[in-house]
Order: sequence, then structure tokens, then C-alpha cells
Amino acid sequence: MASYGSPGIWGRLKNFDAYPKTMESFRIKTLHGAAVTIISSLFMLGLFLSEVSYFLTLDVRQELFVDTGRSRGERLRINIDMIFPKWPCAYLSIDAMDISGEQQFDLQHSIYKTRVDEDGNKIVKDDEGEKTEPGEGKLDLETLSNSTELQDNSEEDTKEETDPHRCLSCYGAETESIPCCNTCEQVREAYRRKGWAINDHDVIEQCANEGWKDHFDSQSKEGCIVQGFLEVSKVAGNFHFAPGHSYQQQSVHVHDLHLFGKNARFNVTHKVNKLSFGHEYPGMDNPLDGHMEVDGSAEQEGNSMYQYFVKIVPTHYWKSNGTVLKTNQYSVTKHKRSIKLSIAENGLPGVFFIYDINPMMIQLREGRKSFLHFLTGVCAIIGGIFTVAGMIDALIYQSNKALQKKIDLGKAT
Repeated sequence: MASYGSPGIWGRLKNFDAYPKTMESFRIKTLHGAAVTIISSLFMLGLFLSEVSYFLTLDVRQELFVDTGRSRGERLRINIDMIFPKWPCAYLSIDAMDISGEQQFDLQHSIYKTRVDEDGNKIVKDDEGEKTEPGEGKLDLETLSNSTELQDNSEEDTKEETDPHRCLSCYGAETESIPCCNTCEQVREAYRRKGWAINDHDVIEQCANEGWKDHFDSQSKEGCIVQGFLEVSKVAGNFHFAPGHSYQQQSVHVHDLHLFGKNARFNVTHKVNKLSFGHEYPGMDNPLDGHMEVDGSAEQEGNSMYQYFVKIVPTHYWKSNGTVLKTNQYSVTKHKRSIKLSIAENGLPGVFFIYDINPMMIQLREGRKSFLHFLTGVCAIIGGIFTVAGMIDALIYQSNKALQKKIDLGKAT
């Protein structure tokens, strides 16, 4: 048993105190010490707020692995919002095809074309005919992006309904599905399905009665806004914007350019307001968004073919609530070359997107940082700044003390 006055077990524990205290009367407070305290406190507060912001920010982790889950028949959605300020809607054909043999000609069911005049105003139709919409029709990219009402203003004026028993000739292109052609567009569609070209629209009675050629020529100085989406098989393929009516002839994709003549010039100036493959996720970066190309070759000897070679990377984005968004990212390489229509094998003017599917998949997963990680960071900030500030204060104090001692001894210089 310990004798009276001898240190007990609690008394011995004092020997392990790493923070010995001094009496208040022995503590010295200095002006530089106050300055160091204020500055270090501000640093501490700033870093603390930064750590809080970092803790509250979602952490997105990225993983890369081989895509083995692709199923047969899976579809790829392509979202398009483009502007062709010098290319009329009537001249423009939008087609898609892939290596599986699937082809889509002159897409219209989910792609909408809006005519614009030379000043960028949308051309609308009412009971009085065609007119422009100044201001609202300007090529405002933000307005186009947020637009929810898409209209196809490139179609001809609505015609008076014809006699239901009327059956005009398709000029040799009749089939069981198209036995009659009462409009110019029906004749063109019948010829497209046959893989034939119409050399002269004036000899087609329906086209002549509708004034199709004059209406076509009247749009020569207009532009076109193309918006919408298309769905294709999830295999390598391409979709393109090119002049002329498209059709298939002996397993070859052909565009009918007879209407334009061999010396035609197409200004393929374009701006990609939006191009994405699938749904968007937070922070998604589409490299072609806002990209613009100005075609200067239309005034020279040839036309331009713009080719965008797109590498699509399947992406799964897992949200913090457990839901998954299946979409795609992409990278792109651009190429441009001049085209002469007089040389058939030289190619076709227009904008071509040639895409391929990467066999790798990226998985992005949202997550929150642990509170323990946050607490560790805060302690490191407080402890680190407190220690460094103490070292700086001690250094300044000792330096001043040594300097004062020299002054007192009369040795200061």
C-alpha cells in the first residue's frame, strides 16, 4: 500500500503528458504572435471550407472493361441538331446505313427540317402563304437547343384533296404497294424504290402541275435547320447529309443529282449545335457540340465533303440512388476534301458521320466520400497549420530575442 504523500498511479500518468502547461504569469504575448495567429486562422478557415465543399461534391469513379453484354438487335439513338445556313432543305437528303445491311433513306419521321432565309429567319407558313419570323427565327443556338416544338417547313403547301378514285401513272414504276401516283412526291418515291432516277421533272405531269421545279428552284438561296433523332442498329455504320434524292440501285447507295446539273455548287457550311449518342449524364462532354465549318470551295472549282470519323464508347452511368443510365461517349477525327461532280467516283459533297463501336465499355459510378475521410482531412488541416504556425512564431520570437540581446550588448550592426 502506497504511503501518504507518495505519487499514486494517477500521479505517475502525468509523466506521459506530451503537452506540459506553463503558468499564465510566465506566458509572453507578442504582436507578431497575434499576426501569425490571425493569418493561420484565415488559412485554416479557407482550407476547412474547401474540404467541406470537396466532401459535399459527388465523387465519380471510372472503370474500364470489355463490353460483353451487347445483345443482338440493340439500338443506338443519335440526337442531331445542326444548321446549314447556305443549303436549302429541299436539296438536302438525310440517310443512314450500317454494315448489317440496314438502310434508311431520306429520313423524315423523326428528323425535322426548318427552312431559313438568307438572314437566318425561319420561314413559316400561314393562310396568306410563306413569311419569315424576324427575331424568333434568328439562328439563336440556345433557342434551338431548348426548342420543344419542331416543324418540317420544307414540305410543299397542302394541296386540295384529289378524287379518291383518281389513279395517275407512276411512269413505269408501279408496284403492288404503289399502284398509283397522284402527286409528284409519290412518283419520286416509286422511282426511288425501283432504284431509278428522274432525269426531267417537267415531263412528269404531276410535277409539272404542282410547279415542283419552280418551287424547288425558289429555295436555292435558303438555309436549313435539321433537328431530331434517328435510331440505328448498334453496329458500325454512317449517316450523312447529302444533296439529291437517295435510293438503292443494284445494292449501291445512290443520290440523284440530275436535277442540279454537272456544274452544280453546294455550300456545305454547317454548324453542329448538338450531336450525341444516347442520353446525357451530368458533366458529359460531346466534342462536336458547337463545332462549325465554313465551306469556301463552293465558289471555286469543286464542292466539299466533310467526313467525321466517330469512335463511340458505350458508357454506363450509375447514379448515387442506384439507377443506371446507359449511354455513349465518343471521340472524333475530322477530314475534308474537294469533290468534282463530273467525276462519278470522286465522291459526293455533304457531311458524313462514319461511326464505329468500341469493344470496351466505361462505367461511371457516383459516390459520396466517407465522413471518416472528411474528418481525417479536417484534422490534418487544423493540426498542420497549427504546428507550422507555432514553428514560425517560435522562429520569429527567437530571432527577435537574439537581435535584442545583441542590441543590449552594443554589438548590433
